[in-house]
Amino acid sequence: MKTSEAVLPSTKPQPDVPWWRGAAIYQIYPRSFCDSNGDGIGDLPGITQRLEHVARLGVDAIWVSPFFKSPMRDFGYDVADYCDVDPIFGTLADFDAMVKRAHELGLKVTIDQVYAHTSDLHPWFEESRQDQLNDKADWYVWADPRPDGSPPSNWQSVFGGPAWTWDARRKQYYLHNFLSSQPQMNAHNPDVQDALLGVMRFWLDRGVDGFRLDALNFLMHDPTLRDNPPAPDDGRRKTRPFDYQLKIYNQSHPDILRFIQRVRELCDQYGAVFTVAEVGGDLAETEMKAFTAGEDHLNSAYGFDFLYADKLTPKFVEQAVAKWPDTPGIGWPSWAFENHDAPRALSRWCGLDDREAFARLKAMLFTSLRGNIIVYQGEELGLTQVEIPFEQLQDPEAIANWPLTLSRDGARTPMPWVVQSGEGGFTCGAPWLPLGEENLARAVDRQEADPSSLLNLTTRLLRLRRENDALRLGSFQVLHADECLLAIRRVSGEQSIAGLFNLSSVPVVWPQGLVRDGKELASVNGAIVGQLPPFGALLIEERI
Repeated sequence: MKTSEAVLPSTKPQPDVPWWRGAAIYQIYPRSFCDSNGDGIGDLPGITQRLEHVARLGVDAIWVSPFFKSPMRDFGYDVADYCDVDPIFGTLADFDAMVKRAHELGLKVTIDQVYAHTSDLHPWFEESRQDQLNDKADWYVWADPRPDGSPPSNWQSVFGGPAWTWDARRKQYYLHNFLSSQPQMNAHNPDVQDALLGVMRFWLDRGVDGFRLDALNFLMHDPTLRDNPPAPDDGRRKTRPFDYQLKIYNQSHPDILRFIQRVRELCDQYGAVFTVAEVGGDLAETEMKAFTAGEDHLNSAYGFDFLYADKLTPKFVEQAVAKWPDTPGIGWPSWAFENHDAPRALSRWCGLDDREAFARLKAMLFTSLRGNIIVYQGEELGLTQVEIPFEQLQDPEAIANWPLTLSRDGARTPMPWVVQSGEGGFTCGAPWLPLGEENLARAVDRQEADPSSLLNLTTRLLRLRRENDALRLGSFQVLHADECLLAIRRVSGEQSIAGLFNLSSVPVVWPQGLVRDGKELASVNGAIVGQLPPFGALLIEERI
């Protein structure tokens, strides 16, 4: 396979552009990144030890998934203390050391904030459930039963079953859009909003550079508790009661926008703080644009377009990027091909025999997109989905919906750092999930030593993106999209870069005159001017 080195950059990043605009961000799932103490679970000191690997990739920032104090029923997304580190991950001092080291390496630090719900062990909820008169009685969503004793609405939980659980102390139901151990906060309450903004200020004061706001469209509900209507039969597979409803009233309340404005106002006080919303669901595109509109909302939104797609085609890419045109008032997108909740892309998008070639094509396409790109740990190695047997499952959703829901555990397996059996240098103990034999063979040390590896290619492509404004900040135009060939053009100032991607397993000859003559910046899988072998891709700096 041919892989050409990137040429010297034609342009330098613009100094007046915020650091996050066009950034490449590396997602770290703490449980699975690096274990420093041998208990089989990754931790903050382990992250600090391995940050040089991340910095060498050429990314701009890290995003660290939840590490807060938690009973871990949903592995950190059930927070019991927003302002402390869970002991399995370390201490606040360990967090401070991680931030310090990241900044020394030129990396910004972003963290998750989970505001839609807490753990049922959070002191706020423990006080709220005592009775209907305490100081935090209205900090969560409580409601009386219907006259027949049934739940106050027909709302369903994402993880299966009713979204309401009876609490005998209050003689009321409480709402939980996810696990019953994740009670829904009442973010309509100004005191709750103030408390959440206080949490954000706590981490900003510790040097955090940005936030991913988890499940933000679940933050507020319809206070009148109207029933959701049934979802029409659109041909999509339904595996949970949640899938049978249009989620109109249990989420997506318009007052979320007012809270977002308060978040932006606070973050602006600290300078160039990056804020990105995670938004899923039937109305995701509309909500993402509303959450990022203008200069008084969030900086970006994190979409699900690619995360659950079962194939990658030129038309699909064209449709996804078309949702975010470069026009005034439209927000700035953030893209991910993989994350801790979605199956590994190579396992979804190509057959076993094509994975090596497809991984190279995928890396070049990803680094050519307009917006921020979020690289999930191990994606730079070409990790694939690991099959986890039922008896080893940790994921509560997969256990509850077995065998209809694909386990998230298969994408959360530990990072292989060195080629050795079992633990792959991730831990000196027993890893909390198996690494998978296929992924062990893709360890960091093996790929670092191989100039033609996916790791080294990804590093070159990320640096190419970082050093060329057309790729990082430029406009995005689809020149051609058919069953096999995707051709794009990125333009910034006087620089124009064309990208040609053969997303098929057959050779492609591109139409004459499709792109202008110029200088080759990068090539994968034997691509040359005019011809793209199977999964071939080429970047050309065009003469203007």
